[in-house]
Amino acid sequence: MTARAKSSANDSTPLVAPAAKRTAARRIGIHPGAQAGGYGALLQALPYPAALLHRQSDRIDILAENHEFGQFFDEMQGNRHQVERRASRQHDWRERAEAMFQSRRPSDRFEIEFQGQLGTRVYSCSLTWVEGSDGDESLLLLAATDRTSERKAESTLRKELLTDSLTSLPNRIGFVEQIEGLLDELDGDQKKANYAVIALDLVRFSRINESLGAMAGDELIITVARRVKSVLRAGDILARIGGNEFAIFAHVGHGLSEVLQIAERVRKAFESPIRLSSYLISVEVAVGCALAQEADGDAENLLRQAQAAVKRAKRSGALEVYRAHVLREALKRFTLENRLREAIEAGALELAFQPLINLEDGSVKGFEALCRWNDPVLGPVSPTEFIPVAEESGLIVPLGRWALCECTQTMANWDRQHGEQLPITMNVNLSPVQMVRDNVPRAVEEALRYSGIDGKRLTIELTESALISDPDKTRQLLGALQAMDVTVAMDDFGTGFSNLASLQALPIDVLKIDRSFVKDMIGNTDKIALIRAIISLAGALGMKTTAEGIEEKAMAEELRQLGCHYGQGYFFAKPLAPTDAFNYWFKRSQETRI
Repeated sequence: MTARAKSSANDSTPLVAPAAKRTAARRIGIHPGAQAGGYGALLQALPYPAALLHRQSDRIDILAENHEFGQFFDEMQGNRHQVERRASRQHDWRERAEAMFQSRRPSDRFEIEFQGQLGTRVYSCSLTWVEGSDGDESLLLLAATDRTSERKAESTLRKELLTDSLTSLPNRIGFVEQIEGLLDELDGDQKKANYAVIALDLVRFSRINESLGAMAGDELIITVARRVKSVLRAGDILARIGGNEFAIFAHVGHGLSEVLQIAERVRKAFESPIRLSSYLISVEVAVGCALAQEADGDAENLLRQAQAAVKRAKRSGALEVYRAHVLREALKRFTLENRLREAIEAGALELAFQPLINLEDGSVKGFEALCRWNDPVLGPVSPTEFIPVAEESGLIVPLGRWALCECTQTMANWDRQHGEQLPITMNVNLSPVQMVRDNVPRAVEEALRYSGIDGKRLTIELTESALISDPDKTRQLLGALQAMDVTVAMDDFGTGFSNLASLQALPIDVLKIDRSFVKDMIGNTDKIALIRAIISLAGALGMKTTAEGIEEKAMAEELRQLGCHYGQGYFFAKPLAPTDAFNYWFKRSQETRI
């Protein structure tokens, strides 16, 4: 009896395949007359599709199979063209079996995917050797486990991971994957660098979110997504890549001119305000773009370039196109930020002290504390480079507090070294960002208390722009400093747009004349007239004056004759290390005493 006619005494299910199945079997080379040994009943006991395979001549024969395999085979064979179309990705089980018979590998595992009646079906298959009738391992057991439900669950989870839950748009990861998938599908002739990523940022979104609440902010994001999507072309991809950031992937055969057209359509989409509850919100969008430079460009890198461009667009108010130096600057600032954070935590920064000279008698009135950073990797870093990075990243708060404590402690050390209190003051700069983010009066009070220094010996220098940006808050801050007897100086006076009424109302003690007025003042009647006006204004308001940037004796003499009280600059001394600054004071005090 053949294997297909043979049945177990305890199993009434026949092993003979139906006629339709035998017909299909003949088409693919199944040999119904082959012997299957005693494995028929065992196959019927398995809860998943299974079959015994035998290789004879140049074909693969199915010696025995269970009922589940028959269903699996019929469904797959009925959709054979889908399987063959996917052959490069999902291997045909017959090819894998043939390879096993030839290579005699111990086992093999693979997946088969095909389109069934209820959609895509996925089976995990295995091939293992079993003993044939002659006792050697001449038969292969093919077992197939249905993984369709698992793959659907994985697909659903993956879709959730790649999709923004609020807008149903792709998120950042999904956006990059879609771009890479589109580029991989292009042919050689199509694969040209004619695409771009356009980044959008909602200006002042955080203010709206804080004022109206998170729900209103979410509604605004959804409305913005709909408006942007409504002006895009077929084939353009819109994604939400951050809280208030969106990105568009677009094919731009005409380069920048086509990008400008897309940006203009986006801008026009927000000409009319958005209604949120009872409010009408005017939305401003900053736009930046990056054009692909090569056909096989990195999608993630292109997105970063577009984000660097949109950051500049927020400052300029116009469409910004990425330039190579922009990302280099961003990377440099990122490196600076990380190194600066480590330096602050490790106490690796130092203070230098530049003397403030009484122009009338040449004595040392005090010192201005200036931060210095010599990084072991980056080398000496100028304050003009790391202070803006500190302000942008928020590191200015711990940096400012460290400077306050360090300069007051240095002055306390000088007092102990001298054996009595030195008749000098210490000036320290306060960043406008620290004014907003930090509790400055408490920071000053702690620095004075820990060092034991009297408030009269400390001067806080504030820039003109910081003082006039929020007059009410500034007045409260200066009042708190005045209560501690701390002197307040307005730094860089004359470079901003001070309101004289506000200037009169604020408790300011010293005006510092900016170095731009002092530079090249000798022989320049206009600059001298401006300096004279500032000194007269300060005198009328009961304030002292300090001139910065004095580089020669003639400048110091001219400023003294104009009535300026104090001066600082390279003519007197460059910023000095703590020990050198103390020795400078001591030597100068001896000279002026004589």
